[in-house]
Amino acid sequence: MAILLGVAISRLLFRSHYLYDIDSVNFALALGRFDPAVYQPHPPGYFLYVCLGRLANLLFADANSALVAVSVLASCGAAALIYALADAWFGGEAAVLAGVLFLFSPLSWFHGTVALTYIVEAFFSALIGYLCWQSYSGRTAFLVPSALALGVAAGFRQSSLLLLAPLWLASLRKARRNQVIAGLAALLAALLAWFIPMVRAAGGIAAYLAPLQDLWHVVLAKHTFLRSPLALSVARFCTILGIYSLLAGAAAWLPLAARNAGEAREKKQFTWIWIAPGLLFFTFVFLRFVNSGYLLVLSPPVFVWLGRWAARLYAAWNAPRRRKLALTAAVAAANTAVFLYAPVYCSYKSLKDFEAELVGVNRSIRAACSPRDTVIIGFDSHFLGYRHAAYYLPEYLTVQFPEVEFAAGKRVFAVQDRETRAESELALAALPHFVFYPLPAGPEYSQYLEDLRRRLPPGSLQAVRAGGRDLLVGPTADLALLFPATLSLAAQPYTAHDGAR
Repeated sequence: MAILLGVAISRLLFRSHYLYDIDSVNFALALGRFDPAVYQPHPPGYFLYVCLGRLANLLFADANSALVAVSVLASCGAAALIYALADAWFGGEAAVLAGVLFLFSPLSWFHGTVALTYIVEAFFSALIGYLCWQSYSGRTAFLVPSALALGVAAGFRQSSLLLLAPLWLASLRKARRNQVIAGLAALLAALLAWFIPMVRAAGGIAAYLAPLQDLWHVVLAKHTFLRSPLALSVARFCTILGIYSLLAGAAAWLPLAARNAGEAREKKQFTWIWIAPGLLFFTFVFLRFVNSGYLLVLSPPVFVWLGRWAARLYAAWNAPRRRKLALTAAVAAANTAVFLYAPVYCSYKSLKDFEAELVGVNRSIRAACSPRDTVIIGFDSHFLGYRHAAYYLPEYLTVQFPEVEFAAGKRVFAVQDRETRAESELALAALPHFVFYPLPAGPEYSQYLEDLRRRLPPGSLQAVRAGGRDLLVGPTADLALLFPATLSLAAQPYTAHDGAR
């Protein structure tokens, strides 16, 4: 109970107050209208997450608060299940230590404070793992509940089915034929229970599959080991090790101190079945450091084993109890420092810096530019991108740069009044000026803007000082150089109500 209380309080005290990531904004927009074709939210849809967010929003009336509440609850659920599995495998001391390590894990802590789905997937991974272990051990009455949990988990993050289905299939090893059939039927029923309503909400199966196929060809397929150098897979594996260090923090060294325990052989096999599909996927298919939360689906067994190794280390350490408590406190303090101050995207400092920058940028644009004659050009960036501009400056027309290549041709995302459209022809005749939505500080972003400046005529961009920052403003006519396939300056002005879906 103390661990659960600690998880809830720590996540609530350090919660985000603004939508942190581009995906967070996509989810928030989906609370109003579900449409994966215009990334409300992005494919494959996360339908049950959106539905739960809508329910929470009835209570909070604020999209970010509603989705953060979901993350806090999922964090508490994950902590309880990690404790339960560690207790079943290795006893009470290992369970307590596993729970404490989860409580102070920098990566888990961060994702319990923001409006993203990764900690929810960690909760379902822990739930499915716990139920599958029961079936794997011969308690086959848990087979149908584990199937239902897997089907529901896939409605929150469709990737859960790919990554956790091998574990569920392995749990069938001691089941009778009729139990296997019942489990498969339960899984299918759970999947159809959300898939059919999701497809209907998306406008039909063709409307649902089209953006999913576009996303695969434009983004994901380019990064698989079949179409990328082997060095990229090696880099992704090194990234996984780096993410593990953020997950475990000061306890990351514990595997080096672990001793082989023959009595845990079956549990080790179960663990490898649990995590191997994810390790292979994130090594050879897709992973970016800014998406470190992907690895949380593999984290429940990691915390269980860290708790086991810590308990064995304490048992072998001939020292007073107060020294062991002092070591535990030191690890907790070190991990807290990482969460609070580490120069990575998933720290509290980065969160607060981003929120302050977001508020300042929006204030500057409102002070310098009128929505009656200015279009905002935002970028496809995780932070301070076109989605943040569109959500927090809804009175402006916001357009994403660059154009996006879809199967049906070039499109550009345009948003006004928090309604997104994918346009084949963008009308900006009534808006003579544009302003670039400022990107975060840093050499990479500065170089990107400099490259963009070179594509425009000399003198096109002017720096306008407002709110202590320089905004880059220019004539809309020059945007034809940036949007050659979609911009029509002669067309009628864009309004959010034209051709409303």
